[in-house]
Amino acid sequence: GDCFPCPQEGCPMMGHYADRFPAKLKRVNQKYFLNTGADPPFAAWRQKVFIKLSGVKKMRGDINLVFHDTEGNTKEYEIASGILSKDQVYTKYIDVEINPKKTKKIEFIWNKTVFTLLWARLGAETVNITHGDNGHK
Repeated sequence: GDCFPCPQEGCPMMGHYADRFPAKLKRVNQKYFLNTGADPPFAAWRQKVFIKLSGVKKMRGDINLVFHDTEGNTKEYEIASGILSKDQVYTKYIDVEINPKKTKKIEFIWNKTVFTLLWARLGAETVNITHGDNGHK
């Protein structure tokens, strides 16, 4: 996550487009790790999620984001779980199987545990999602 979002020249690529990054081609014995999706076409886009909560001071539960694309596909990702606090900022890198260019909406879901008081409410003061393609939001 230290090189996120991609540098000005773009995210380094392997294969056909590797020649666009000549400085990186000079290195030897490099290791490459690829994150793939579970379903065809197996593509995944690295997203940085930043969430600041509002509401009650602390409570137990979890925060999920559901990505919806223009073709009706959805994928849900857990961002945080356990004791949630409005004083904490939740930042996470996730590999989303929904193409950012085809994302229709992103749904914020907060689930509280059974033992949480009925009146207790927690919401998102800020939700910021960026993907690795030169920091587009």
